[in-house]
Amino acid sequence: MDSYTPERVMNGTYGEVWFDDQYLAEVTAFKAELDIDNQEVIQTGTNGTGYKFMGYKGTGEIKMNKVSSYVIKKVTEQLKRGKTPVATIISKLDDPDAYGAERVKCAGCVFNKLTLADWEAKKLTEETVPFVFMDYDLLEAV
Repeated sequence: MDSYTPERVMNGTYGEVWFDDQYLAEVTAFKAELDIDNQEVIQTGTNGTGYKFMGYKGTGEIKMNKVSSYVIKKVTEQLKRGKTPVATIISKLDDPDAYGAERVKCAGCVFNKLTLADWEAKKLTEETVPFVFMDYDLLEAV
């Protein structure tokens, strides 16, 4: 793909998220990133520093309009039993003007913060769910 036209840029309005097979229509933003662990490799005969891939850490965040207590209930059920809440989260971005859809699955998602209440008078209530994940798969690529 040498060039593109402006309408091919993907629009986040067409994004969707599934949390353990539950479609979350209230999502307004989604982010999943990898922090890549590259360790320095010192070599003789060069002034440059080389790097060796040693692993990665996945982090992410779901932002949504506060419509239900779905996430709180799902995580709390496990926490109250002394278990680690683990989920699978799938993101899909499918702009009809783009070259195709992109789907990413984050597996082994665990939650490092759970907001129980956060609201203010005369403001729409939003909810942010940060998470870390163990693995990922690119299910569909553009």
